[in-house]
Amino acid sequence: MRVLVLGGYGAVGSLVTERLRADGHTCWAAGRDPGRADRVVDAGAPESGGFRDAVEDVDVVVNVSGAEDPALVAIAAERGAAFVDATAAHTYVAEVERLAPRAPVLLNVGLAPGLTNLLAADVRPHAPAGAAIDLAVVLGAGEAHGAAGSAWAYGLLGRVFPDPDTGTPVRNFTRPSVFALPGQGRRRLYRTDFCDQHVLTRDLDRPVRTYFGLDSRPLTVALAGLTRIPGARRLPTGLHLPGSDAWTVLARTGEHVRWARGHGQSRATAALTAWAAVLADGLEVGVHHLHGVASLADLPEDLPLTLGGASQPTAG
Repeated sequence: MRVLVLGGYGAVGSLVTERLRADGHTCWAAGRDPGRADRVVDAGAPESGGFRDAVEDVDVVVNVSGAEDPALVAIAAERGAAFVDATAAHTYVAEVERLAPRAPVLLNVGLAPGLTNLLAADVRPHAPAGAAIDLAVVLGAGEAHGAAGSAWAYGLLGRVFPDPDTGTPVRNFTRPSVFALPGQGRRRLYRTDFCDQHVLTRDLDRPVRTYFGLDSRPLTVALAGLTRIPGARRLPTGLHLPGSDAWTVLARTGEHVRWARGHGQSRATAALTAWAAVLADGLEVGVHHLHGVASLADLPEDLPLTLGGASQPTAG
């Protein structure tokens, strides 16, 4: 394939580019810095930032730049290029779903959303009638995340989103629930606005709720406190925080649990996104989500993660 990676020299994008090239694909890293980009593109200005020219000879566009503009999807589709996006923002996903693209579009492709979607779909057949599916996302505070990822996380502080099942407003980093996590024991995590829960509540016909925390318990508690402080989302995003690079994602319903864990969120997200790019090239025209075109059984064996799960009593 010929692949254009928006944000292709960033924390995740450079790893996506590296993995696709290692698998034999032609891959161009795109971004605004001419010193690092193979093709200079301003993803924040799709109509005037060189994007139309950059996708002229491309089979798949992978967006890991943090730019969330449906015009990127529309322009790529006009050129016949499939589009893959690793965003976690549900409002942007909803906008893309309203398009009528003339090429395949694949969303929810990273770690969370993405792998969380596959875990939720895997436990769905075991859900008791009317039972919710809870998703847990724990990321390593010590990993050096990209600027876009850090800005997204801080930007959630104090913001409210509609519960995908009831429509009631939920403030990010509130409404805690306790999870039994592999290797970490019992952890209190907080509702957070990942787009997986919105799409999955609709597609799985079950209430789905996403809970978030960092591997550091004190920092997780700090997020819960900061979310009630006006202006907290404008805190500096370049701070190095104490913690590891370990991550865990988990889905539970009733007594059934499936989980995945590993080290290096960026590395796992990149591997999953590169795999999704290959999937997207063979899909039918239209907007798709990862859980609609693949399952846990389809995951490549060389992904940097461990899968597990067992029946256990639900916690909290």
